[in-house]
Amino acid sequence: MMVFASSDKGGTGRSVTSCNLAYRISLLGYDVAYLDFDFGSPTAGAIFEISNLERGAEEGGLHSYILGRVTKPMRVDIRTVTKRADMRTRPPGSGKLMLYPGDVGGAEFALTKPHIKRAIALFEQVEREFDVCIVDLSAGRSSALDMSLQAVSPNVRPRSADPVRWLLFHRWSTQHVIAASGLLFEKNGIVSCAVNAGFKASDFTDLVRTIRTAVPDSTVAGNEVAPEREAWLRESDAVLKDLAKTRHLGQDLLAGTTPLEPMLLWREQVIMDVDVKHNLAKQATTDAFDKLAHKVINNHAWEGF
Repeated sequence: MMVFASSDKGGTGRSVTSCNLAYRISLLGYDVAYLDFDFGSPTAGAIFEISNLERGAEEGGLHSYILGRVTKPMRVDIRTVTKRADMRTRPPGSGKLMLYPGDVGGAEFALTKPHIKRAIALFEQVEREFDVCIVDLSAGRSSALDMSLQAVSPNVRPRSADPVRWLLFHRWSTQHVIAASGLLFEKNGIVSCAVNAGFKASDFTDLVRTIRTAVPDSTVAGNEVAPEREAWLRESDAVLKDLAKTRHLGQDLLAGTTPLEPMLLWREQVIMDVDVKHNLAKQATTDAFDKLAHKVINNHAWEGF
């Protein structure tokens, strides 16, 4: 299964949520590969707490591979190289968790057919070895996004191939809902690019689901919330839901939500069950990741949105 993670802009929580999603799927027993296609800012290494890959690989990363500078991209076993002791232990029954890092100092590039061919070859290789492959794309319209659409286009991908999922992340705020809708549906947006790559618009939108990140609840302002503030929070949430619906990002397209979580905002790391046990993170956060993991890998759940 190929899962592409996209967002309208930076700061949506796309990468940190995708890394947590990869970790949670691996706990379910699936072998997971994480491809850091955020060519301008590959930071998955920092989220997985891998010291020498915090800004990507010095050489041999995915950027180098796509540009033809190396024949095979670097890959690392996250549980072997992470500096986080709790993550180095592989729980019984869990699957592999592998990172394909980007390159330090990488940047966007003019897309060519050789780039697309290398992406196709890479996707075919990881699909043979892993159950789930998560591809973290650069924010907004990017060469990584266009290349990925071309690489999984019906023109090149067999009908018998594994499923493709497309996740669109956005913060739960007015500007992010508007921007995410624009990225998906407006001229030169993701759907338009998918059609240019060979998809039918209706077929591609069936592959797309949204994830709302940093969704606050009534406790976000503290344990004791004034009635006026609680009412304002409820009203604001209702306004955002109406906005999302009118922008075609309503419940029928929603895969899940993640709560406003200080550990995600400040540390941007994988949240483990031990963090909840030590009261460093909320149980609601790991529950949200678990629910999302099950929905992404379960065909019936995905189609039932």
